Amino acid sequence: MEGAMNRMMSGVADFALGLAPEDVPEGARRDAALMLLDTLGVAAAASPIEAGRIARDTASLLYGSADPAHRARMLFDGREASLAGAAYAAATQTDNLDAHDGYNPVKGHIGVAIIPALLALAEQAEPMRGAEALMLVTLGYEIAGRAGLALHATVSDYHTSGAWNALGVAAMASRLRGLSASQLREAIGIAEYHGPRSQMMREIANPSMLHDGSGWGAMVGISSTILAERGFTGAPAITVEAEEAASFWSDLGSRWIMQAQYVKPYPICRWAHAPIDGVRDLMLANGLGPDDISHIQINTFHESACLFQGVPDSTSMAQYSLSFAVATQVVHGRIGVEQVSGDGLADAAVHAMIKRISVAESAAHNATFPHTRDADVQITLNDGRVLDSGLVHARGGSERPMDEQEIIAKFEDYAAPVIGADRASAIVAAVIGMADGTCGLDDLRAHLYAPA
Repeated sequence: MEGAMNRMMSGVADFALGLAPEDVPEGARRDAALMLLDTLGVAAAASPIEAGRIARDTASLLYGSADPAHRARMLFDGREASLAGAAYAAATQTDNLDAHDGYNPVKGHIGVAIIPALLALAEQAEPMRGAEALMLVTLGYEIAGRAGLALHATVSDYHTSGAWNALGVAAMASRLRGLSASQLREAIGIAEYHGPRSQMMREIANPSMLHDGSGWGAMVGISSTILAERGFTGAPAITVEAEEAASFWSDLGSRWIMQAQYVKPYPICRWAHAPIDGVRDLMLANGLGPDDISHIQINTFHESACLFQGVPDSTSMAQYSLSFAVATQVVHGRIGVEQVSGDGLADAAVHAMIKRISVAESAAHNATFPHTRDADVQITLNDGRVLDSGLVHARGGSERPMDEQEIIAKFEDYAAPVIGADRASAIVAAVIGMADGTCGLDDLRAHLYAPA
């Protein structure tokens, strides 16, 4: 790469290579632990799903390594792949159960790539304290989030998370593997060049196992780091080094994106959550059951209204649904893995409820997107009364946060049916111990690789 490192790239290098555990505020460190736990819960629950099985099998077939020093075990599987292959498999697996954390301003997800990459890289790293591991998680979130902001602001198309979370993976991997500032610059430049700039609205219109491109983001981030480590060069990363991107990096180390993540209570695209919560709130407040409801009117923002409206025939389609998701909440009072997979897709009561739901786009809710995910709903009862939710913010974000115990409960709800209650409890204890300073990363990793 030709040219001197500019001030933005220099600041990124100083942050990525110099951040110390004690530099991370206590609140951010705690949030990093909770995002780690939440991501692991989704990864565990996703391990039996077809997309996850295919990703792990493919990584085993195609993405191995001849060098034992560049191998890692796959999460909740145990087979080995290359460092990049193991990260790809876990990120793809997690991405295909749409219940992982996200960051509103980038309309996407960070932990789904950062955490699988860290755990793959840790297979070949020295044992590390919990605070050090959580610092690396935070580092990845801070770089990826700002790269996402810069990309959204400087290009016209809406790209999937893999396009920019690859840069966060490369920065974190460069730190963990001891790269120099100049090598880090190359790694980020390579990662941006090869990051999967796939079109998100194309996936929304045609839901599939492609999801948000984060599996490829994780693979590209690690691959770019290994390439740079061995002398491969890249072009300057526009999302970091272009002058029009400068504002997105000016607060690096002073404003913590780590503390602005949302947690999903449902394995459904975040765009559907406010309508789901609006219906949930009204039903709980008024003691309603599905048989009391004649019609549901949903008013939401454009992207939410673009979600699939009919009866899904796959898990991928169900997770990018709106009317199916709301109908499932009405009928079952919850939306879990079992409702968006297998027999849950053929639920006759849910299919009947879909016919009672209408969706309209709202200019008011368009105006607040992407910084919030708002909606309002009206439920017409069989006796003619109309119940109005008013403005609804999706649960799990800064407007309606989930507390630590709720996040732990979500983890157990997702993980325990797949890996067993004892193993799930051990993972909780290890992750919370990392935040408290009583556990290291190896205490957690001891529970992550046996097959689900």
